[in-house]
This record gives sequence, structure tokens and C-alpha cells, in this order.
Amino acid sequence: MEASSDTEFDYLFKVLLIGDSGVGKSSILLSFTNNTFDDLNPTIGVDFKVKYVQSGGKKIKLAIWDTAGQERFRTLTSSYYRGAQGIILVYDVTRRDTFTNLSEVWSKEIDLYSTNQDCIRMLVGNKVDKESERVVTKKEGRDFAKEHGSLFIECSAKTRDNVEECFEELVLKIIDTPSLLEESSKVTKKNILQGNRLQADSATSSCC
Repeated sequence: MEASSDTEFDYLFKVLLIGDSGVGKSSILLSFTNNTFDDLNPTIGVDFKVKYVQSGGKKIKLAIWDTAGQERFRTLTSSYYRGAQGIILVYDVTRRDTFTNLSEVWSKEIDLYSTNQDCIRMLVGNKVDKESERVVTKKEGRDFAKEHGSLFIECSAKTRDNVEECFEELVLKIIDTPSLLEESSKVTKKNILQGNRLQADSATSSCC
């Protein structure tokens, strides 16, 4: 899946990153969009990045929303679930509580706020570079994903291991889901029409 600088695209997919504070959501996003690693401070509210990718012969615009994990920002993020075709649930393989909270907090939140019944979930166990500190086994992650109908992958934002693959698998699954593809196509056409209208307006409105 290669990035493209071309701003024309076939589909627009909205992807949400959720999970406890400190699990590495922002680091995963930065690793994917900028090919760099940074041990970032906790996100305040929500962050947003765009990346153009090629998948299945199509140009795709990924709008990726990185949400804050802290409780006090939780109410701010509910609206960001609206229209998301993909949701990435991130936990830290070295912190048991971040895994426990997937079912205690985050899965419940998806059920409450997600507007797409067919929305694709991807479970991501981050920080596999700290293998000696691991407390959540790969089997536990895989079993949880199976139970909740999610894709599953382990990665390291620090070494970039499996970061590309995480988004690649998610995009391929969204492309494979007709209802999500149809919705994305409508959004894309709407954006193109709005863009054309703005261009037409600016062309006809001249100052005397």
C-alpha cells in the first residue's frame, strides 16, 4: 500500500483510533503518516491526519482521527464516531489494564456511538518491542478479537513493525464490505460536487 500525493481519490474512509491514554495511538498514527516515531504527550481532545494510499487499484483518502484516552475528554469524542468505516482499538501489551478496558470501556463506547453497523474493527496490541515486559499474550489478543468480530495484529510504533500492515488490512476489509464502500462513494461524490460548486462560485463572483 503506497502513499500518493495526488489529492484526487476514489474513496474517502474515516478511521478512528481509540484506547486508553498512553497506549501509543498518536505514535502509531505518526509512524504511519510521517514514517517517524515520537514518544508523544497525551492527546488533548482529538487530533486528525490525512494520508493518501493505493489499495486494490484504487486511490483512497484516509481521514484518521486520533482520540484522547483520558476520561475527562470522553464526552468530546462521541461525535467523532459518526460515519467511521474503521475503528482501531489500541492496547499496550505491557499494561494489563489497557487490555481489560477494551471490554470494560471501549467496546461499549463503540456500541453506543458507532453509526455504521458494518464498521470494521481492528484490535492492535502495541509496544511489542518491549517483549520482556509483555503481560498480555498474543493468544489473549487473538481470542478477544475473535470474540468481538475484530481483525487482529500486534505492532510496534517505535520500530514500525506491522504499522503499515495494520492500516492495510483494515482498508482491504473496508473495500470488501459493500455497505461501507457505497457510503464512502456517496461522501466522495458529495465532496467533489461541493468542491466544483465552490470553484464555480469563485469563478463567477468577480469584484467590480
